[in-house]
Amino acid sequence: MIPQPPDDNLQAMQGSPGARGAPAASAEPAPLPASVDIGAAPLDRSLEILARELLAQRRRERRWNVFFRGAWLLLAATVVFALVQQGPPVPPSGPHTALVDVRGEIAPDTEASAEQLLGAIRQAFDDAGAQAVVLRINSPGGSPVQAGIVNDEIRRLKAKHGKKVYAVVDEMCASGAYYIAVAADEIYVDKASLVGSIGVLMDGFGFDQLMQKLGIERRLLTAGENKGMLDPFSPQNEHHRAYAQAMIDQIHRQFIDVVRQGRAGRLKESAETFSGLFWNGEQAVRLGLADGFGDLDRVARDIVKAEEIIDYTPRENVAERLAKRFGAAMGEGIVRAAGARAALR
Repeated sequence: MIPQPPDDNLQAMQGSPGARGAPAASAEPAPLPASVDIGAAPLDRSLEILARELLAQRRRERRWNVFFRGAWLLLAATVVFALVQQGPPVPPSGPHTALVDVRGEIAPDTEASAEQLLGAIRQAFDDAGAQAVVLRINSPGGSPVQAGIVNDEIRRLKAKHGKKVYAVVDEMCASGAYYIAVAADEIYVDKASLVGSIGVLMDGFGFDQLMQKLGIERRLLTAGENKGMLDPFSPQNEHHRAYAQAMIDQIHRQFIDVVRQGRAGRLKESAETFSGLFWNGEQAVRLGLADGFGDLDRVARDIVKAEEIIDYTPRENVAERLAKRFGAAMGEGIVRAAGARAALR
């Protein structure tokens, strides 16, 4: 028999473990390169993102710091510029009409407070070139104390300097504003101006019935039986109400006396004159509450005979307005205590 060459395929099949029923050995995976680390890759990426975010945040902070520093520098420069630009008023060289505006509510810490008005009025009287003082009024009234202080000082300055004072009404001259106006020698109005309201009020609120409906108990301790007078959260006490009414009646009589003194010989009194009513300018002239019709220019030209008008009214400069907005305004209380006060309104 001729020998056959070995069959490679057969040997391979015979030599295969699977052919003999033995389990096949699993192939061993090739090792990864030393430079590749599956667990470290995501961590490096996270650190990189975190670093970029921190860097971006620092850049934003620096930009905002530069912005705010620039804003404050601009604000400071504006204040300094306003202070430098605002020099003392140059005294007028010739005859003129001195103007003082009475605008808004007459109360402490307002443009029409006694403190603000008296400084301007005194300066106007002291100026030798001022031929007369004109009060240009547009006010609904306010504090009887503030109005009384201004009225008294105007009459004192008139007697001291011998200068005339004229009141010119724009839109409104009511209550406390009219209290000031009657210190003038003459009052001029527009036909449609509102004039009068010679009266006193004390206003407030009462919450006791609402509290009772809501089941809220008021606990008020006082040392002095009348210390809680006019408390808005307690029922109204008739004795306290009568006392407050007598007090504002007395202030009303003071107001009436001042009007009669200032409008002596011209006022045509009736039952409604001191009732708190107000009238238009045409009615006010007819009732003797005013002397005639005219605005500031007409009074300066035809009555005072000095057409040049110099304004002595104190004005807030830019620095003061900024100080109030960024300083005092930020420190104001949000809630004011509820209470009542007398007002010439």
